[in-house]
Amino acid sequence: MIVRQAANVLEILEYFAKRLRPATAAEIAEDLGWPRSSTFKIVATLASKGYLYEPRGRGGYYPSPRWLVLAEAVAQAEPLPDKYHRLARDLMAATGETVAIAAPAGIHATFVDVVESLQPVRYFATVGDRVPIHATSAGRALLVQMPKVERERLYKKIDFVRYSRTTPTNAKAVEARLDEAEELGWHQSNTEYTPDLAGVALPLPGNDRLLSVVVVGPVSRCLERRPEMAAIAAKHLAKLK
Repeated sequence: MIVRQAANVLEILEYFAKRLRPATAAEIAEDLGWPRSSTFKIVATLASKGYLYEPRGRGGYYPSPRWLVLAEAVAQAEPLPDKYHRLARDLMAATGETVAIAAPAGIHATFVDVVESLQPVRYFATVGDRVPIHATSAGRALLVQMPKVERERLYKKIDFVRYSRTTPTNAKAVEARLDEAEELGWHQSNTEYTPDLAGVALPLPGNDRLLSVVVVGPVSRCLERRPEMAAIAAKHLAKLK
């Protein structure tokens, strides 16, 4: 369930992140396709709370540094360890594919760090992207770290949409994938959620948070390379312990 008002505030921030210059409330409404009345109210509210300001007076609004101050305070309170940033960079360099660090967010896995491949054809991802926790290798590498009773509670919240013919569509199928991963030594995926993508993921050890690392790229390049990519990832993870 999405609360529209909250989503709109975040969309305004994303809008400015792409626009990178001030905008009037009318411009925001037009660009986002929102009703002018509600847009003016949201903008006025954000301005009254100090989150938007007018850099040049009547020249349009722009996000104030207050967003950055709050974001930095939150990030500094529980930062992603530097060793995981380095891991992502090193794995991208070693495999040539996009690497992401994922954390659980309800029935999703959220990317908290991403290093994109430098290849022209690659998996495009950004920090904050979410993928189904049950239908991706990154997600299942998180699920396996949870007690089974916790997984069972989570399964009851999942709709088990069939994204493709390889998507696990019930709790039993997900558990079977976890058993398969235990035998292999890594979690793997093949177009389960995103077409034409294949990847491998492993849980991140030695941390008090649930995190996983995933290496992913086009099926044409990565499907047969999954054992190789998993071995490279495991070798790098062993250095973290």
